[in-house]
Amino acid sequence: MSEQTEIRESRPTGSRRRRAGLVATLALMGPSFIAGAWQFGPGNLASAVQAGGAHGYTLIWVIAVSTLLMIVFTDMSVRLAIVSPGSLVQTIKDRLGLPVGVAAGVGVFLISLCFSVGNAVGSGLGFSMLFGGSPTLWTIGCSLVVAAVAWAPNYYKLFERAMLGMVVLMGIGFVLGAFLSKPDWISAADGLFPTLPSDSGLLVIALVGTNFSINAAFFTGYASRERGLRAEDYRTTTLADTIPGILAPGIMTALVIVTAAAALDATGTAAATFPELANVLRPVAGDFGATLFALGFSAAAFSSMVANATAGGTLLSDAIGRGNRFGSASVKIIMAVILAFGLVVTLVSDGSPVELIITAQALTIIVAPLLGLLLFVMATRRDLMGRFVNTWWQNVLGVLGLAAIFALCYRLLTIVL
Repeated sequence: MSEQTEIRESRPTGSRRRRAGLVATLALMGPSFIAGAWQFGPGNLASAVQAGGAHGYTLIWVIAVSTLLMIVFTDMSVRLAIVSPGSLVQTIKDRLGLPVGVAAGVGVFLISLCFSVGNAVGSGLGFSMLFGGSPTLWTIGCSLVVAAVAWAPNYYKLFERAMLGMVVLMGIGFVLGAFLSKPDWISAADGLFPTLPSDSGLLVIALVGTNFSINAAFFTGYASRERGLRAEDYRTTTLADTIPGILAPGIMTALVIVTAAAALDATGTAAATFPELANVLRPVAGDFGATLFALGFSAAAFSSMVANATAGGTLLSDAIGRGNRFGSASVKIIMAVILAFGLVVTLVSDGSPVELIITAQALTIIVAPLLGLLLFVMATRRDLMGRFVNTWWQNVLGVLGLAAIFALCYRLLTIVL
């Protein structure tokens, strides 16, 4: 065989290797996108709409800081999943005691109950905006669909692929919707510099509580274990999954603020709810822009409903010693309880849907300090983490994140009390 022939035959082999490497990298996408889909739910979006409608571009910096801290704590959860012999709750039980592990699992379950209200309300609003009809009927329908899908064979693969697809739909809806609204991008960039309006206390808490979502970061470790993440995949996973999976919802949340602020600038009308924003967008971005925004919101509401029920079911089941695999009957039963809770509270509540969402999301910050502290403490233990132990800069950002969580928890309690 000639030298030229050997070269020609080696080229497709190298090309195939590169394609195989790309496919292998893309195959690692999943766990953090699931966390992002849970994080990027109706509460997140309702907070962002109110932030843009009430304060223009000034609170975009809150999203940027929250997203950075969210990446740091999600990375801790992924590394813990790699080194831990069991699940995160099991490892916490072994290292810090049974009560602490149980408290962590129950804490995520309680957060899921709060989130279920926002997801139920948001799914009804989103699909009624997109297709018309009663929001209540859409809420019932979405809850029943998620409950039925949970019992599908090989649930995790279906769940992961659905979340990735939903993130794509959200990206299309919110990115195009934002550009069609013709925002002032210079003012939006100015919003990256910290400014705190005097009347934005509870709203900032809700923004941080939904974008720096410790419960979602904590759950990423479970999704990573379900995927069978290995130590040798860590660096590639960080670039292919952890960073983009958390960065995507942060960018989309900022774009929702930009859209609401652009609508305010163009019409002089502040939108406080999603239907109001869709109506305000019509003269600004046209029917197509309003429809794209409704598409993104519907995908966000439904994906968060699925991820929220799955996370709450998995963590509570693990906490009470009934298993932590996504396919177990115990997880599915608890998922149904979470869905039922959100549906019932939505049906009997007389409050404003958006106010209900904002309040439910803000209250979740009370449980976050425990989860954040556990992730940080476990990730700093060299006897457990080995070479995956926190670096100095991860410790610095971790301490800043904990300080933010505890400060916001204190602020929320002073507002409520």
